[in-house]
Amino acid sequence: MAKKVVLVDDSATVLMSANMALDGMVNSGTIELNTYSNPLEVIEAVEGGLIYDLLITDINMPQMNGFDLTKKLKSMPSVKAKPIIALTTESSPQMKAQGKSVGLVGWITKPFTNEKLVMGLKRVLRIR
Repeated sequence: MAKKVVLVDDSATVLMSANMALDGMVNSGTIELNTYSNPLEVIEAVEGGLIYDLLITDINMPQMNGFDLTKKLKSMPSVKAKPIIALTTESSPQMKAQGKSVGLVGWITKPFTNEKLVMGLKRVLRIR
């Protein structure tokens, strides 16, 4: 059964690049990819019953940053145990430490290569 992956990023370019990078995994039935450009829509979807296997979030978004999104999702019983990784331009040790403290389990820095994104997903989802 396909793993449900949610990607939230306010950049249409990043969403398009990630879609292309993950196209092989989607077409093979390995993952089902849902993309959102607004983190508030993700919260609404989870409140409406969406359960994901992995969420990938940008950190810097206008409506809500990725740290606050992570904190909010980690407080929701249906998804609190689900892994969340950052896909962001931020790379400072302080930002990574803050991410870890709110519950992020991985960090991919933009710009990303297709291989790096695919490998990150496979590692977190334990897919060979």
